[in-house]
Amino acid sequence: MSIATRGKTPKQSTLFDIWEHKEGVTFEEGWKNKLIWGDNLLVTGSLLEQFAGKIDLIYIAPPFATGADFSFTTQIGDGDLEVTKEQSIIEEKAYRDTWGQGIDSYLSMIYQRLILMHELLSERGSIYIHLGPNVSFYFRTILQEVFGETVKGNIVWQRTSAHGDSQRWGVINDDILFFTRTLNYTWFQSRRPYTEEYIRSHYNSADETTGRRFSASSLTAAGTRTGETGKPWRGFDPNTIGRHWAKLPSELDKLDKQGRIYWPKKEGGWPREKLYLDERQGRAVSNIWDDIPPVNSQAKEDTRYDTQKPEALLERIIKASSNEGDLVADFFCGSGTTLAVAEKLGRRWIGCDLGRFAIHTTRKRLLEIENCKPFEILNLGK
Repeated sequence: MSIATRGKTPKQSTLFDIWEHKEGVTFEEGWKNKLIWGDNLLVTGSLLEQFAGKIDLIYIAPPFATGADFSFTTQIGDGDLEVTKEQSIIEEKAYRDTWGQGIDSYLSMIYQRLILMHELLSERGSIYIHLGPNVSFYFRTILQEVFGETVKGNIVWQRTSAHGDSQRWGVINDDILFFTRTLNYTWFQSRRPYTEEYIRSHYNSADETTGRRFSASSLTAAGTRTGETGKPWRGFDPNTIGRHWAKLPSELDKLDKQGRIYWPKKEGGWPREKLYLDERQGRAVSNIWDDIPPVNSQAKEDTRYDTQKPEALLERIIKASSNEGDLVADFFCGSGTTLAVAEKLGRRWIGCDLGRFAIHTTRKRLLEIENCKPFEILNLGK
């Protein structure tokens, strides 16, 4: 076991005792982010003693296809020379363990790791599992067993543009399964900008005095009431249409005084609330994500890593399910997108991968981030 940091290499007897035994230093004060080269089954098991219940968000993108291997081609110098690195013995063994018996061994590999990840998650933690649609349905039962009756969902990410297939519907998406450790989990509603088409169709009115665009929203809600919200207001009785006011009459008076009530000119029209476009934060993001394109070869963030995910995808996930300073982990870190985004968003992080090229790519990517905090590169089980 070895450790390498920026500067001198400290000695240690265990994987994470650099900060742990410093008297008067808290967990957060002595923290250094960690990039670990090794089998994630060993890594997650090693983390349990110190990190059980302390990781606030886990994102993983396990390998999708049985044809995956660990070889890669890289350039040396100015790019005149290309060298192909073949997979190592430990990587070949990992490949056999994962795919040696087809989907059975793959699911067994994932199941063992998900049990450990469940123990590592904090009480308010969430896990996102990024998968191809060809294998995602296998995972639902496994995740249901491991996480039980907690919050769960499925995000459909459109990763490529629409295309057809002569024999079936064209597959253009990945699935991202979402589970939480408990019902008391961290959550921040994500929003996306309105499209021009949406603005034209929903914010098609303008205030007569200010010219501000607005949408006229109903002031009533379904069902009759006998209290204040069920009484007539300004000559309009909501009971006649089987509804009640969504706000108290005193609040309606206040809105009207502020000029926020739209009074229809046509006969029979009901008053509605003005929702001004310049005060809206955008549409709430649903589980269909069609607004984040994949990484292309011209993108600044491109690392030439085949399975690289776009930073915008991880930014949405990390912002939705963690606070600044929370601990984020990715145990199949690949090109390091999760760790890079966590670093930029002020989260602490742990990442690991079995591939040496993945660790090399991630390290290089992190060091290119302006003001990147010092991190440790650990080697667990050569």
